Amino acid sequence: MGASSLLEFYHRHPGELAAVAMTCCATFSVMAWTSTARRIGVMAVGALRLAAASLILACWGWLARGLWIPTDVGRQAWAILAISGVLGYFVCDILVIKSFLVIGPRLTLLLQSITPVLVAILGYYYFEESLGAVNLLGMAVTLAGIVWVILERPESPKEIHHRKDFSSGVVMAIAAAVIGGLSTLLAKKGIGPGDDPLAATQIRILAALLCYPPMLTLLRRWGQIGRGLRHAEAMKILLFGTVLGPVLGMSLFMYALQVCPSTGVVTTIASATPVLIMPLSISIYKEKVSPRAALGAMVSVVGVMLMMY
Repeated sequence: MGASSLLEFYHRHPGELAAVAMTCCATFSVMAWTSTARRIGVMAVGALRLAAASLILACWGWLARGLWIPTDVGRQAWAILAISGVLGYFVCDILVIKSFLVIGPRLTLLLQSITPVLVAILGYYYFEESLGAVNLLGMAVTLAGIVWVILERPESPKEIHHRKDFSSGVVMAIAAAVIGGLSTLLAKKGIGPGDDPLAATQIRILAALLCYPPMLTLLRRWGQIGRGLRHAEAMKILLFGTVLGPVLGMSLFMYALQVCPSTGVVTTIASATPVLIMPLSISIYKEKVSPRAALGAMVSVVGVMLMMY
């Protein structure tokens, strides 16, 4: 494929390619969050990553547009993006973390797979988005591959035995999927055709960040924040994950929502993080992956290619 063909392919699928790039960024950022959380705790990671991302985006806004805060964005867009940020970066994240602790990561991620389907349905009704037969087939194939990968290694009987409230964990995971879908739709509604994706991301992050001080005070976790700031190695990893995740990854996601005709397609591609984590788990954590899981990953890749057909 020559340079002209690659350029033509980009012009045909800028949103889908941005979603793929976002998924790659999210994969590395998830690994960074996991490593950092083991050192300083989940609550500290959640608050500090948003604070770092807010500062980075503020500096970028001043350098690019002469604005520390995107005051050039309209009030209505601010409100919609702020609600989207609170739902996505705060409420959804807390529900996902809680469900991880109760029912485990694999079942949580499996239940999260309903998000692209929900977003596609709501996008059809509220944004009059249409999906062709090939797009629908690509979404189905991608989700099938993701589910296959997640279910490849069942949780141990010991882990299941220690679940105290299985039903509440399932409810929280499903609630996170629904709230995450609503957050995505609001983000698409809030960003206009000519808006800066980084400015939109900054608004969402700022709104979510403001929710953390009351939570930290209520749970008495400010000491965790202080210990995290003093942990130099953890802060380096957190900064790396912040640049790739909330800053670059989420800005790519906002751009994808802005230019892609289908919100469902973008969300489906973004859901492929569990698949991309696999090679990193093999190389970093020396995990063994069965041929079934590898096949599931390849199925997901084929599905993404179909959505770009």
